[in-house]
Amino acid sequence: MKNIVIIGGGIAGVETACALAEGGNHVTIIERDDKLGGKLNQWYCLFPDFKKSTQVLDYIKNRIKNFDIELKLKSTVEKVEPNGDGYFIHTGNVRYAADAVVLAVGYDLFDATRKEELGYKIYDNVFTQADIEAKFRSGDLNTTFGKAPERIAIVHCVGSRDEKCHNMYCSKVCCVTGVKQAIEIAKFLPKTEIFCFYMDLRMYDKHFEELYRSAQEHHNIQFIRGRVSEVSATPDQRLSIKTEDTLSGRPMKMKLDMIILLAGMEAKKNTRQVARLFDVETEESGFLRSQDFHLGAGILSRKGIFAAGACISPMSIKETIENARSTAMQVNQYLKTL
Repeated sequence: MKNIVIIGGGIAGVETACALAEGGNHVTIIERDDKLGGKLNQWYCLFPDFKKSTQVLDYIKNRIKNFDIELKLKSTVEKVEPNGDGYFIHTGNVRYAADAVVLAVGYDLFDATRKEELGYKIYDNVFTQADIEAKFRSGDLNTTFGKAPERIAIVHCVGSRDEKCHNMYCSKVCCVTGVKQAIEIAKFLPKTEIFCFYMDLRMYDKHFEELYRSAQEHHNIQFIRGRVSEVSATPDQRLSIKTEDTLSGRPMKMKLDMIILLAGMEAKKNTRQVARLFDVETEESGFLRSQDFHLGAGILSRKGIFAAGACISPMSIKETIENARSTAMQVNQYLKTL
């Protein structure tokens, strides 16, 4: 029996842990929060089939019950020491011996306050997609003034594909998240006008394109190709945006009751710190650097240290679970060499 330590108890960490425990290994999960599931705990419904996030949370909670996996919640790694071919992982007064370590530290949403021109935390009724998920969960989509919004804009690519923010990559899931949320809002508030402002729509996976077409054909959601340049407040407690319809080449100005900013995915703020602790490489973007993009996404630059999930790159939940299983296979292959 080999000992593996997983750093992070989100869906990537839990799925990797279960796959490794299924192979007869002893697995310990070290998680800084007081519960498993990571950012999935903040979501309401998932694309493309509107599955409740609680169903996936229940899946990982029930799956982990099948194995003797040691959980160390509200804990962080403080020190890492070599131990022969493995490592000693120190957290608090406890030391764990590990033959292999998997980093599954997740991601952060881009801090939308960095785009001051979009008004987040400056004006009322400017939200991120995470804020809207919380409103879905509470069943309250009213504005901060207690009224149902008559007109909503969803702004794509906030902090993604943005040279000024030093994020040149596509966050991959923002487009379909915006379409999903637009449909949810349309069902909840059928009289509300909804506009999606996008750079390019990247509906890359199965059923995503159908979701986009359904948004237009069945829910009357309007898509405008243009980047919002400025948000301001109006004297009547509404919001105003300036943009350009890049297909027609015309400038636009629109009054709104609510704006939703689709914040991109970034490497977690402490990812570089974790990388230094385990002496592995990161990319310029801050995500952990895989040794081989095609053949070993979970293999990092130091022997016996692996990665799973969105600490490698932006991923959907489906991709995260698949990547976690792939990383578990790579860990098992490595353990056979010890």
